[in-house]
Amino acid sequence: MAAAEDLDAGREAILAALAPVVDGIAATFGPVCEVVLHDYRRPEESVVAVAGSVTGRTVGGAMSEIGMRMLARGDEAADELNYLTRTATGTLVKSSTMALRDSTGAVFGALCVNVDVTAVSQAHTLLGALAGLVGGPAEPPTTTFGDDIDSVVEAIVDDHQPLRQRGWAQLDREERLRLFRDLDARGVFAVRRAVEQVAGRLGISRASAYSYLSQSRTTTDPTPAGGTP
Repeated sequence: MAAAEDLDAGREAILAALAPVVDGIAATFGPVCEVVLHDYRRPEESVVAVAGSVTGRTVGGAMSEIGMRMLARGDEAADELNYLTRTATGTLVKSSTMALRDSTGAVFGALCVNVDVTAVSQAHTLLGALAGLVGGPAEPPTTTFGDDIDSVVEAIVDDHQPLRQRGWAQLDREERLRLFRDLDARGVFAVRRAVEQVAGRLGISRASAYSYLSQSRTTTDPTPAGGTP
C-alpha cells in the first residue's frame, strides 16, 4: 500500500511541477498556442491544467482520441511530435503530445502543445497559387476535441470507414470484428462505460458489444497487408 501511495504522490508531484510550465509555454508563443496537461488516470476528466484556447479545452475536460490512442499503447507509447490535425470547426493545428512517466516508467499522463497554423497554411496556399505551384500536402485528419468524453467516443465510432459507407447492419462478421479491433487499438475501451456507449451508437445490445470485443481480441484480422483497414 505504501509503495502505491508513494507512486501516486510522485505522479502528483510531476503534474504540480508542470502546471507553471503550461502557462509559460503558452505565454511564450502567444494567442495561437494552447498547452494542455493531462492525467490519464481519469480519462473522462483528464485535463488538469490548460493555457490558451485553440481547441477549446477546459480544466476537467476529457481526453481526445489522440490521448486515447496513447493510453491504448500503454507503457509502449511514444511521444507524437509535430503532427497536423484539424478541429471540427476547421482550425488547422500543429501538435505535439509528450508522454509523462512515473518513477517505474509507466505512462500516466501527457503534456500537449497545440498551435493554430491555419493562417500560415492559408498564406502558403496563396503563395503557391501565385507562384503557379500545383498540389499540396495531404489533408490532415479531423480530430474531435471536447470536454465531453462521450462525444469523442462517438466521433471515433463514426469515423470507421466501412461503417460510414454501409452502416452496421450491412457489415459482415469480419468487418464487425475489425471495427471493434480498431476501436480497441484507438483506446476507446479504456474509457469507463465505453462498451455500453458503443453499443448504443451501433444500435446493438450491450451483450453483443461485449461479445464482439471479446472475439476481436482473440482472433486475427484476416485482411492482408495493404488491405482496407
